[in-house]
Amino acid sequence: MPSSLPATVRNHLAALRMLLVLTVLTGIVYPLLVTGVAQAAFGHQANGSLVHHDGQVAGSSLLGQTYDLPKKHPDDPNEAARPDPRFFQPRPSAGGYDPLASGASNLGPNNPDLVTTITERQAAVAAFDGVRPQDVPADAVTASGSGLDPDISRAYAAEQVDRVARARGLDPAAVRALVRENTHSRAAGFLGEPYVNVVDLNLALAGSR
Repeated sequence: MPSSLPATVRNHLAALRMLLVLTVLTGIVYPLLVTGVAQAAFGHQANGSLVHHDGQVAGSSLLGQTYDLPKKHPDDPNEAARPDPRFFQPRPSAGGYDPLASGASNLGPNNPDLVTTITERQAAVAAFDGVRPQDVPADAVTASGSGLDPDISRAYAAEQVDRVARARGLDPAAVRALVRENTHSRAAGFLGEPYVNVVDLNLALAGSR
């Protein structure tokens, strides 16, 4: 029996039915399926790789953070932050490890401002860790492209061991053991260099005493 509806109306109804079907499939079924698989198989990663300390969320192992002493004058915007000697320090960040300000300085290697900044950082890190300026690793004075990298080199971690142990009254050998436990190998066995996740390392350090 031929339809009494005009062809234009029938076409619109067919399009509406297709829209509803695809909305259910791609807007409801597919997201629920992907979320279910992610939670079942990769729950830690799907929830942001969060790390906890004393039952509280302390950050994410994917995002670096600062470890500074409390400011003497919290309301003074001109007071510079002072790194806490009890913790391993991350590499510099152009955005202060603010996830909303991810990015690099965009200064080239020959930019005089960058050269000056690196020289100042080198002197500050050397004085803070009690080493010679020429022994300061490159990642201790240069920011990552994202400004959120939580990883440092083994060399930079090793440089900080004595300072952290002294500030906490710990045996340097015990602190070195924590560094080894939190050292990750190359990705896929050959990509990049071994690295230390500062967030995980400092949580392990906080739990050691």
